[in-house]
Amino acid sequence: MNKKYIIGLVVVVILVVGYFFLREKGPTISPSSNPQASEQIASLENGLVPTQSDGQVIITFTDSGFSLDTVTIKKGESVTWVNQSNEGMWVASAAHPTHIVYSGTALNEHCPDTADTAFDQCSTGNSYTFTFDKTGTWKYHNHVDASKTGTIVVTE
Repeated sequence: MNKKYIIGLVVVVILVVGYFFLREKGPTISPSSNPQASEQIASLENGLVPTQSDGQVIITFTDSGFSLDTVTIKKGESVTWVNQSNEGMWVASAAHPTHIVYSGTALNEHCPDTADTAFDQCSTGNSYTFTFDKTGTWKYHNHVDASKTGTIVVTE
C-alpha cells in the first residue's frame, strides 16, 4: 500500500514540476526598435491589420488572442506582432514546445538571440518583427499560452 502512495506522489511531483517548467516565460529581451512599425501600429483602428506596401503585415495580440487567424504574405515579407494584451506574448513557431518546424526558431535559439532571427517574446505594449524567407504554411502560437494560435502562409 505504501508503495502505491509513493509512486503516486512521485507522479504528482513530476507533473507539477513539468507544468511550471512549460509555463516559464523565459528571460525578457528588448524588442527591436522599428520606427516604421511604430507608425503603422499607431494607424491601426478596430484591430484591423492592413498589409503594408513595403511588404509588412501587423498582427495585434489581445487578451482574446491574435487578431487574424491566417495571413498570406510573399517570401521575404515581414510580420510584426504587437502585444496589446495584459499578458506576455512570446510568438513561437509550431509545434509547441519545441518550435522546430521553421528552422532558426527552435526554443534553444530564443534566449541567446537578440538580433531578431528567431521568434521571441514581448511585454505589453511592445512588438516583434520576423521576416519569412521560406515558402510554406507556418503555424505559430503564443508560447506563454499555446492555445492562442495563428498561421502565416508564405507564397513565392
